[in-house]
Amino acid sequence: MNTETFPQTTSTDVLIVGAGIIGLAHAALAADRGLTVTVIERDHRAVGASIRNFGHCCITAQSGELYELARNGRKHWLDFASRAGFWAREAGALVVARTATELAVLQELSGLREPGEIVLLTAAEIRARLGTASANASVAGGAWLRDDLRVDPRTTVAELAGWLSRQAGVTVRWNTSALGFDAGTSRKAAVRTSRGTIEADRVFVCVGHDVDYLFPDVAAEHGIRRCALQMAMAERPAGLDLEEAVLTATSMLRYDAFTEVPSAQALRDEVAATAPELLDIGANVMFTQRPDGTLLLGDSHAYDLTQDPFLAESTGERLLEEIRSVLDVEDLTVTQRWQGIYASSEKGPLLVRDVAPGVTAVSVTSGIGMTVSFGLAERNLAHDNRANHNRAALA
Repeated sequence: MNTETFPQTTSTDVLIVGAGIIGLAHAALAADRGLTVTVIERDHRAVGASIRNFGHCCITAQSGELYELARNGRKHWLDFASRAGFWAREAGALVVARTATELAVLQELSGLREPGEIVLLTAAEIRARLGTASANASVAGGAWLRDDLRVDPRTTVAELAGWLSRQAGVTVRWNTSALGFDAGTSRKAAVRTSRGTIEADRVFVCVGHDVDYLFPDVAAEHGIRRCALQMAMAERPAGLDLEEAVLTATSMLRYDAFTEVPSAQALRDEVAATAPELLDIGANVMFTQRPDGTLLLGDSHAYDLTQDPFLAESTGERLLEEIRSVLDVEDLTVTQRWQGIYASSEKGPLLVRDVAPGVTAVSVTSGIGMTVSFGLAERNLAHDNRANHNRAALA
């Protein structure tokens, strides 16, 4: 039984609701500004989208606003990895092209970016990086995406939260739920929680797809649904040592930087003709290797307001079949399977909405929460600084 108690009313400069990576990024950057920070999380530890993913900060494949957020957040990922001690690698990402059409997409995107950001690779170079000596593997070439990062999703959020809790002026309260939002007496906002009231000048509500539990009208207006995906973990194949995240053709169909180039439609037509079942399950066939050598494998995508918890074995097996083909291995020994869920919206990839004085709902409504987390937090906090400066100038 949790016997920890708290005062009925406490005060802080910034209150974060939700200890996933979006909430923790806001907390970390707010603390760096010298503000007192309190983080509350309804669970006893992080168990949501932030630990169920590939640990891939997919920077290069973003476009427009998301590209800028991803690039701006990259330095913070590396900074906090160094300070908090969690595992992170500047390994980039490897995109495997198995047809001429796939290779054309990579060539076109490479021509739009600065030299060195996207390095085109030959089939032999791709095989060497994958450790696939066999020429039987269907590889036409590929590319290395320089700026992408990798972390271990199973450990990163917990280690960052633990480090934050040890910093002066930062409090992390687990098993503490937000119940309601009011005007404060000594601060701008007051949040009623399952462990008393917390007053704060700024509240960021970072609860991912569960924003509809707290602010259903806002969620409905933004068209938030739950995207469910199937993932698996497998034992390390003998001798496999991957530095990079590995993406494939279906990855190129899901990220804007790829879908905006001229050959993108030809690629979609090609996949629809040769492997329509991958489109049917919303596949993003990719994988990463954790520090212990195990492989994170996936994934599929399905959308609904509420997701059933059941996993279709045919979907998982089709993803594994494709990954075995990329690695040119006969079998992968799966040790775990799970369902990931994140917020999704056809109206836009970001929800940043003031829902009450001093209270802002923040949700990344696409599958790139880790990628843009620190850049988004930096922008939201900078907006606060500008607003405070403008109010002071008018006073």
